[in-house]
Amino acid sequence: MGENSGALSAQAAVGPGGRARPEVRSMVDVLADHAGELVRTDSPNFLCSVLPSHWRCNKTLPVAFKVVALGDVPDGTVVTVMAGNDENYSAELRNASAVMKNQVARFNDLRFVGRSGRGEQQGVCAP
Repeated sequence: MGENSGALSAQAAVGPGGRARPEVRSMVDVLADHAGELVRTDSPNFLCSVLPSHWRCNKTLPVAFKVVALGDVPDGTVVTVMAGNDENYSAELRNASAVMKNQVARFNDLRFVGRSGRGEQQGVCAP
């Protein structure tokens, strides 16, 4: 995925009075808390769940897919994910929208439909 330093700007991480805002977390801290579960995305402000290297079409993923926001995203924000790979730049997904709650959007039944490049590694992004 993208090359990201993982560092947030000092202005974004510091609130009024010079104190660090607890709702802004660094990528390194979140990745350490969820080792092996989350990966970087092309956006420095979001992480997402690791996808299985091979998955059959129209089957539920073994665990809920998550998008984690490192910055402040209001609860109730609708998040939509898109997926693609070298074979199919825009895979057809089912249940690809979820609502942000506590900086996490959980996709409980995300499915790759039809010939979405199954058997190939998919890249997922949250626009």
